[in-house]
Amino acid sequence: MSKAELYRKLEDEARVRAAGERNPIANAANFSALMFHFLPDINWAGFYFRKGRWLVLGPFMGKPACTRLQVGLGVCGTAVAQEKVIVVPDVHKFPGHVACDEASNSELVVPLHRFGTIVGVIDLDSPVLARFDEEDIKGVEALARYWVTASDDWS
Repeated sequence: MSKAELYRKLEDEARVRAAGERNPIANAANFSALMFHFLPDINWAGFYFRKGRWLVLGPFMGKPACTRLQVGLGVCGTAVAQEKVIVVPDVHKFPGHVACDEASNSELVVPLHRFGTIVGVIDLDSPVLARFDEEDIKGVEALARYWVTASDDWS
């Protein structure tokens, strides 16, 4: 199965799980589990939610993670500060990388945009160097857009 097909199946399953459910935490929990189990070579999949100048840990699958990340620092914080997707082929070469799991070698962070504001990020880590490519970006961006439309604003 191609990556594009894999992401279509993942999004279809996310739509089934979110059908009739508007709670953002419940949806983030299911999306995290789906990404973790659907995507190969992933050792962490989850959400961080923005609270002022911090990103606070949300639902995830993987080893215990950093509870708070400062906006502007690390891969997640940089993605929020720069308001863009960040792919890091080798996290050990990323200035200021915050190592929550020493087994992680590459990372993909996709901001969650709601009404022109970043409310959080989806974060994926892999033990494989250079694990993430354009297909992963497209697939996770689609999931991020769907999570935003499927979930009520709780702030």
